[in-house]
Amino acid sequence: MENAVKESPVKIVTIKKSFPVSGMSCASCASSVENTLKGEPGVVHAAVNYANGEASVEYEPAIADVHHFKQAVQASGYDLVIEETENSKEELDKQKENYYHTLRNRTILSVIFSVPIVLIAMVFTNIPYAGFIMWALATPVVLIFGKQFFINAWKQAKHGSANMDTLVALSTGIAYLFSVFNTLYPQFWTSRGLEAHVYFEAAAVVISFILLGKMLEEKAKSNTSSAIKKLIGLQPKTVVIIAENGTEKIIKISEVQVGDRVLVKPGDKIAVDGKVFSGNSFVDESMISGEPIAVEKKKDENVFAGTINQKGSFVFEATKVGSDTLLAHIIKTVQEAQGSKAPVQKLVDKIAGIFVPVVMGIAILSFIVWMVAGGDNALTHGLLAMITVLVIACPCALGLATPTAIMVGVGRGAENGILIKDAESLEQAKNINTIILDKTGTITEGHPQVIDIVWKNDANIPEFSSLFYSLESQSEHPLAEAVSQYFQSKEIEKTEAKLFESITGAGVSADYKDEKYYAGSLKLISEKQILIPRELKSKSDQWLDEANTVIWFANEKNALAAVAIADKIKTSSKEGIQQLQAMGIEVYMVTGDNERTAAAVSKNVGIKNFKAETLPSQKADFVKELQQQGKKVAMVGDGINDSHALALADVSIAMGKGTDIAMDVAKMTLISSDLSHIPKAIQLSKQTVKVIRQNLFWAFIYNIIGIPIAAGILYPFTGFLLNPMIAGAAMAMSSVSVVSNSLRLKWIKLKYD
Repeated sequence: MENAVKESPVKIVTIKKSFPVSGMSCASCASSVENTLKGEPGVVHAAVNYANGEASVEYEPAIADVHHFKQAVQASGYDLVIEETENSKEELDKQKENYYHTLRNRTILSVIFSVPIVLIAMVFTNIPYAGFIMWALATPVVLIFGKQFFINAWKQAKHGSANMDTLVALSTGIAYLFSVFNTLYPQFWTSRGLEAHVYFEAAAVVISFILLGKMLEEKAKSNTSSAIKKLIGLQPKTVVIIAENGTEKIIKISEVQVGDRVLVKPGDKIAVDGKVFSGNSFVDESMISGEPIAVEKKKDENVFAGTINQKGSFVFEATKVGSDTLLAHIIKTVQEAQGSKAPVQKLVDKIAGIFVPVVMGIAILSFIVWMVAGGDNALTHGLLAMITVLVIACPCALGLATPTAIMVGVGRGAENGILIKDAESLEQAKNINTIILDKTGTITEGHPQVIDIVWKNDANIPEFSSLFYSLESQSEHPLAEAVSQYFQSKEIEKTEAKLFESITGAGVSADYKDEKYYAGSLKLISEKQILIPRELKSKSDQWLDEANTVIWFANEKNALAAVAIADKIKTSSKEGIQQLQAMGIEVYMVTGDNERTAAAVSKNVGIKNFKAETLPSQKADFVKELQQQGKKVAMVGDGINDSHALALADVSIAMGKGTDIAMDVAKMTLISSDLSHIPKAIQLSKQTVKVIRQNLFWAFIYNIIGIPIAAGILYPFTGFLLNPMIAGAAMAMSSVSVVSNSLRLKWIKLKYD
């Protein structure tokens, strides 16, 4: 289905949602659920993350039905939670908490019962009725505290599949039943001159260790999503709104409507996005932007959900509520990114899908080999080898290796003001060796302002000011907006112009009194062969040398006015660029601005390579040109004109204060629009990939070495046969060690922290 959709020339409307999955105990479970969902009609893509217990499904709403998804997943032995109400989320969190407490209680009781069994088996072997005492103690451990393994294994067996629970149930079940038989009928062996061994301690200790491992794994997994919990915790439950009659009223956050006026007192968390209506204060935005310095908020300034008011009080008007707020967008993006899969995960998924059947095959083969070549103790050794192989094999470590690292890495990025859209971009960022920076809004503040205007000596300034204002007010370009704001502040009226036309990458034109007028760049003036008076030319040269941008206003023959527009360079830009260069990354600047302004800006921030007067299509062409040279290119921009280049880049980075389209296209967003966050993102990528490789190495090496030793490969040379209890401990600790290694990312110092 997925390939068919990709090849279809028709644009298909799809929905992407995440659903919690219950009943999964290892990576092979996740693989089974994923394959089930992929086989459903209308599903374009499905990915199941064992680490966070969620399925991310992209589907066509016209064909697919989420209720069918649930039925299909239930038919395969698991369950899918499709309800999305606030109560269902709270209920799910409560279920997870109850599961952890139940697991903890079972683990404690299991250990309490197992300790005396081990003491009897190892130390007090000759006490009367030793076998019956161990049987009595082992029974609750295996059949009560460990019952989940048998229940889940039976569910899988009914659907013709197997998972980690199958391995645990088979190994402990065989050990327990064999021991019960030997306790009740020891003469079966003694009459043949053999000793009737019992393995109650192995069955009980394996259950105990695996329960302990599961408990530690659950605790560690919950820590990997601490970033999401912090973000969700930023949302207050209630708000104070100012009614039309001026009275204060407390309402739930879910009841806030766009246009409501919300009162914020000192220390309050801001509930929704809005614009300050009255009052002023300083607001701590560090939880969203990563910037520690509080930002001053005055009338008409934007405020964001989740940020914390400092000392003053103010009233703001809600502009975005519910899922439309910046905080909600960040939470959703982080959740989706944490649930996404890195490219390296594809191989792991394939292995996980066949892991359990292969292990069962190895266990049976080990038993057969021991029975054929094992001598007097063939049955005992064969049984132990089979049990130990089943116990030591750990698909969980494989399944947790990549997603836990991704979850922590994405969360760490969010805490540092770096919003990462998917696992692939987090993995790819480490390969960046070339970065292209847009100028306006990326290197500069993106708030251009008119600082001066000069007119041709004989120009009719009042009439042409009105016409110039009229032309620029119809343009969507940020520089045109700066000119419009300048004339608006001078309280100049617009003149009605006809046949308005936008000239891509150059400016605008319109007709007035049977003559064509232009407003735009020097490139436009040159193309139209318009003469520039000496007094305008000398002034414009001076402005250009000062890194200002010059906009021209002209008729068909002469330039009538030149406007100097300044866009202040961000204080963090130079430092961020120097950090990138220190990492050995080539930095380029591209801009639609003129050559001299581009040269002045690039000189100020220390960029040697720049391209000026580039159209949006030329920016994209430049990305392709560098990629053809074998370079891994990151594009950083903030505007609609950057979206094509962003889409083509190996890693695309948007400024958080830019346009929505740039943020939608980009794979990463710098919420604070601070370039010094890019080196942090690259460092985070390198550290995350390093941890993933460590996790995968230990997960693979553990199974590659552990399974043959469990099968008894060392016995002919050393007489060593691995005890199932030791195998159980090793199996439990392998998963915990992988998750713990991933959690190190939370505390690893990024180079530019």
